Amino acid sequence: MQEPEFPHPGCALFFDFDGTLVEIAHSPDAVRLNPAVPELLARLQAALGGAVAVVSGRPMSEIDHHLRPLTLCAAGVHGAERRGKDGHLRRIAVPGLQDAAAFIDALCQRHPALRMEIKPGAIALHYRQAPELEDDCLSTMIQALQRADGMTLLHGKQVVEMKPRRAGKGVAVRAFLDEMPFLRRQPWFFGDDVTDESAFEAVLALRGVAVKVGEGETLATHRLADPAALHRWMARAVERLTHPA
Repeated sequence: MQEPEFPHPGCALFFDFDGTLVEIAHSPDAVRLNPAVPELLARLQAALGGAVAVVSGRPMSEIDHHLRPLTLCAAGVHGAERRGKDGHLRRIAVPGLQDAAAFIDALCQRHPALRMEIKPGAIALHYRQAPELEDDCLSTMIQALQRADGMTLLHGKQVVEMKPRRAGKGVAVRAFLDEMPFLRRQPWFFGDDVTDESAFEAVLALRGVAVKVGEGETLATHRLADPAALHRWMARAVERLTHPA
C-alpha cells in the first residue's frame, strides 16, 4: 500500500488524534504531542481556506487543550459533539448513563489497572495496562449497554467504548462536508484504529483519500507508518500547497 500523494487546494483534511497525530500512551492523559503539530495544522488550515478538522474519540475540550492556542473545526466523542466554522457546539442528546457507569465501575474497583473514562455522552473502558482482562471488559460493557438506551459499542485499541448509536466518525465527516469551508471539497481522512473505518468508508464513497496510520487491515487505500511519518508528510504538504512550483 502506497503513501498518499500531496493534497491539492480543493481538498479537505480530517485527522484522528490518538495514534494518528500523536502516539498512543499508556493512558489518555499521558500523551505528548509534538510541538510542531499545531503549527503544521494551522498552516494547512490557512492553505486550504480553513478546511481542516480533527475527528476523534476524545472530548473536544481535550482536543482543544492539546492543540492550544490553535482552535480547529472538530468532532469529539466519535461525532457525538461537533463544532464547525461558526464555533457553535452541537451535541447528540443521550439518556442518563449513571446506571451503566456504576456497573462498569464495579469491575474497575476489582481491577485497579482498568480505567473508566466518562465523556460527554459516552463511557470508555481502557484496559491498556491489563490486556489479559479484555474479555472481562467486553462482557461488562455488553451488560452495561443494556442499562442505556440509544447506545452502541465500539471496540478499539485496548478500549471498549459506549457511544450514541447515531454518532460516528463517518457521519461527522459527512456533516462537515455539507458546510463551508468543507463544501464541495475532496475529503481526505487520516486514522489509525478500527474506529476510523467508518470515516474511511465515507470518504472513499465520495472519491476521497483514506490513509491508515500504522499497521492493520483496513479499507484505506494509502498508509503511513506512524505519527512521525504523518508529521513529515504534513510538513511536505504545507510546502507543496504554499509553494506549488
